Amino acid sequence: QVQLVESGGGLVQAGGSLRLSCAASGRTNITYVMGWFRQAPGKERDFVAAINWSGATTYYADSVKGRFTISRDNAKNTVYLQMNNLKPEDTAVYYCAVKRYSGSYDRSGWYDYWGQGTQVTVSS
Repeated sequence: QVQLVESGGGLVQAGGSLRLSCAASGRTNITYVMGWFRQAPGKERDFVAAINWSGATTYYADSVKGRFTISRDNAKNTVYLQMNNLKPEDTAVYYCAVKRYSGSYDRSGWYDYWGQGTQVTVSS
């Protein structure tokens, strides 16, 4: 089992920044892909970003490219999501997740463990 705890969400004005953190514990393995997804009310859970075990390879949804940056600190078993130039359409609950095996990095069904989520609200 892997436990994931997100933090760092909150209310911010459009154009502002937030940094989300996700701390992993339990049977962690640095070879896991870590990802961030988000879900707005009444919508599906969408892919935001993912990072491979070394941090050398990152993936982003087109909607966040150039604004969000994913990173990880394996010594701390923590993954981060730096979010800049936030827009009202970024408002959602943000979840981090672990993908242990092969499979599409941008599909939620391939991820095995999920955090409880943290709310991000961007006001216009």
